[in-house]
Amino acid sequence: MTYHVYGIGNALVDMEFETNELFLKQKGIEKGLMTLIEKDQQEALLESLEKEFGIKKRASGGSAANSIVAISQFGGKTFYACKVADDEAGEFYMKDLEKAGVETKLADIKEEGVTGKCVVMVTEDAERTMSTYLGITSDFSIKDLHLEELKKSEYLYIEGYLVTSDVSRNAAVHARKIAEENQVKTAFTFSDPAMVTYFKDGVTEIIGDGVDILFCNEEEAQTYTAKETLDEAITELQKIAKKVVVTLGSKGALIATEGKRVNIEASPVKAVDTNGAGDMFAGAFMYALTQGMSDRDAGMLASESAARLVATFGARLEKDVHQAILDKYLN
Repeated sequence: MTYHVYGIGNALVDMEFETNELFLKQKGIEKGLMTLIEKDQQEALLESLEKEFGIKKRASGGSAANSIVAISQFGGKTFYACKVADDEAGEFYMKDLEKAGVETKLADIKEEGVTGKCVVMVTEDAERTMSTYLGITSDFSIKDLHLEELKKSEYLYIEGYLVTSDVSRNAAVHARKIAEENQVKTAFTFSDPAMVTYFKDGVTEIIGDGVDILFCNEEEAQTYTAKETLDEAITELQKIAKKVVVTLGSKGALIATEGKRVNIEASPVKAVDTNGAGDMFAGAFMYALTQGMSDRDAGMLASESAARLVATFGARLEKDVHQAILDKYLN
C-alpha cells in the first residue's frame, strides 16, 4: 500500500471574500449553496467583490482536495487525481498541492483551457456561499484517473460535485469499480445539498452497489432519502453505506454502523468561516481510520479539527495546528 487515501474531485482555485447578505441579495445569489455559473458571470462577480471587499485568501481547493490536503497535513500519504489547465491558476494549483504534501500527476499533463475557480463568499454569520465556474475540471475523465496509483491505495475518496458533469460522473463510477476489483475501500461525500437535490440519479449511479463510508450533513441525508427525520434517513442510508457519518454543525456528528450509533460532541468555538468544515471533518476522520483509530476517536479528532477550522478564515489549517490537534488526541 503506497497511499492511505486516493482522492478524485474538481480542481478549483478557491478565491475567498468576506462579504454581507446585502451583496448576495443584490447579485441574486442564493445563500449557503454552491451554484454553477459561466465564466463571464464569474469574472463580473469577481470584479465586484474585489472592488467592494478585496480578496481575503487564495488556495487550491475543491471539496475532495480540501480533505486530501488535511489527511496529508496530519501525516497521511495521499494522491489526488484532478484536472487543471496550462494557465497561471493551474500552475498555482499544482504547486499549492505539492507544498501541502499531496502527490499528483499534474506536471505530466497540461491542456489548453481555463482552470476552474470557486468564488467563496463568507457572510457575517460565518456561512459560506459559493459561485463556481468549473472550467477544464468539468472535462475530468477516465483518462485522468491514474489507475495504478488508485490500486495502491487503502481508500478511494470521491466528492459529490463530480456528478454535475457527465464525463466526470463516468470517471467516478469507473474509479469505484476499479477500487472494488482491487480491494480498495471507497468513501463518498454528498458535498452539497444541491447535489442530492438536482443530481440525485447521478449520485445514486456513483454510489452503485454501495460504499464503505458515506459523509453527509443532516440536510443532505434527509433530502437524498426523502425522509422526515434524521433517524429514518440514516436507517435508509445504511442500506448503501457500511458506515454513515453525519455532521450536525454545532450539535456535533453522528456515526452509524450496523447495530451501533456513536454520537460525537461538537467542540465549542466562535465560528468565523464555515467554508471547508465538512471537508476537514472527512479528511481528519479518514486519516484517523487509516491509523487504526476507533470510530469514536476518529470522530473526536475530526470534530476538533473542524472546530479549529471554522474559527479561522479559509478552508485550511497550518501543519503545526494539525500536529497540535494530533498531540491532544494521541497523548
